[in-house]
Amino acid sequence: MDFWGETSIDFIGKRRIAYTFSVIAAIIGLIAVIAIPLGKANLGTDFAGGIAIQFRFDKPVHIEGVRALLEKSGFKDASLQEFAEPNKLLVRLKRTDADLRSVSKAIGEIFVKGLPDNKYSVESTTEVGPTVGKKLQHDALLAVGISLLGILIYVAWRFEFRFGVAAVIATFHDVLAVMGLLYILNKEMSLLIVTALLTLAGYSLTDTVVVFDRIRENMRGRAKEDTTTLINRSINEVLRRTIVTSLTTLLAIFALLIMGGEVLYDFSLALFSGVIVGTYSSIFIASPVLLFWEKKKASSSAKA
Repeated sequence: MDFWGETSIDFIGKRRIAYTFSVIAAIIGLIAVIAIPLGKANLGTDFAGGIAIQFRFDKPVHIEGVRALLEKSGFKDASLQEFAEPNKLLVRLKRTDADLRSVSKAIGEIFVKGLPDNKYSVESTTEVGPTVGKKLQHDALLAVGISLLGILIYVAWRFEFRFGVAAVIATFHDVLAVMGLLYILNKEMSLLIVTALLTLAGYSLTDTVVVFDRIRENMRGRAKEDTTTLINRSINEVLRRTIVTSLTTLLAIFALLIMGGEVLYDFSLALFSGVIVGTYSSIFIASPVLLFWEKKKASSSAKA
């Protein structure tokens, strides 16, 4: 199969196989969505509540060395964040029964023993309670919902309402699929992951709009052509552009995945898998949904 020349792949004919895969992915994603408010998912400090302590050291610190030091001392769930200044470090911990002061003191003692030649000071301590975590969960779901509504309005305005519905279904599928994958891998759900999901929604929409634009052009030029054939031809006509765009994006994200460090790993993984799923959905989800709508519309017209 030559992706760099003309292709004539029957994508629509393979839609039932794709539907099976997509339904499974969507169900796992829905389980993840339900598990988050129930506290059954691996929630980060943003959603579950926790403690954030900002340290300043006399000398620059190596984040991987600090992480290994904390894990060895029993703080395996500690999340570390670097700053532009190499001697500053933010330590996040999930909510525990211990109070903020005792946790801060315990970590300080670890640094005293593990980094004896590098004195530190605590710049700030913050505690995120469960109430704040619940509100952030609510706001995160609201943000995703608003983005899907925005996609529906935009695509319906640029194309037609049926295009908008197909785009929203495809984007919602992508978000669920990525959430399901992260849930299976037991990755931490945080605001950074929500950012990745919203970025994914934008990328998925862009890819879908390219396919829809060609379908609309062909609908105007070949009004009498069979809809299935027309949509298949449209996908094949933009296939090379879709693949080149996706591969270019994946290369950039792959570099971030490999070299971005522990802090950005889950974010990069969500984006990497999201680009693959988004490319897949623009072909196997959005376009077949549009075909279903067109056939239903034609059937209604014939009965009338």
